[in-house]
Amino acid sequence: MNPRSESGVVFGTRRRIAHGVPVVTKQPDGLVERMQSGDLDAFEEFFNTYKRPVYTTALAITRDPFLAEEILQDCFVKAYRVRHRLRTDCSPLPWLQRVTTNLCYSRIARRRTLAEPLTALISNLVADLTSRPDQVAESREIIEVLQRGIDALPPKQQTAIILYYLHGYSLAESAEIAACNVGTMKSRLHYALKALRALLPVERRAHAGARLATDDVP
Repeated sequence: MNPRSESGVVFGTRRRIAHGVPVVTKQPDGLVERMQSGDLDAFEEFFNTYKRPVYTTALAITRDPFLAEEILQDCFVKAYRVRHRLRTDCSPLPWLQRVTTNLCYSRIARRRTLAEPLTALISNLVADLTSRPDQVAESREIIEVLQRGIDALPPKQQTAIILYYLHGYSLAESAEIAACNVGTMKSRLHYALKALRALLPVERRAHAGARLATDDVP
């Protein structure tokens, strides 16, 4: 079933993480409980389990590897400080991602760019923006246009793009991390894609509405 939202965005059933960061949906058994008891080895395991997606989000938003590393450390320092409040019945990753995005946007005084664009994010994104994604993915000019477009998005739309296209979170998961409802997440993605598509040459834009994938949207 592929329902269409009021904004005209079509939601398919594929997953977008072939070039992105796999979502850690489960935590090792008893990990949070052991960390809550003061087990430092458990905290090291906790850090090693979740550091990659947290760092990737921080880098995608800040475009600064040094700032992303600092945010990574601050995120896990906060996690340790509030470890007794962490839930033990579900993955802490959505909470960690929420802390990460909040830290990023509170730290950014100005936009910073890396010499190399986030190609994984662009690769997952272009298929929903164009009718010829193979050509776009091979075009340095178009990749740079999209990178600048992502940089210019409002923070909430940029976060939606990063969660959905880079990490492959579902709409429901993205909405949980962003502390909004699914309808709001759909809207943020729709307007972000609309803005990015407008930057592309006419002949390379998709003829139909963008297809956004999700596994659990009713």
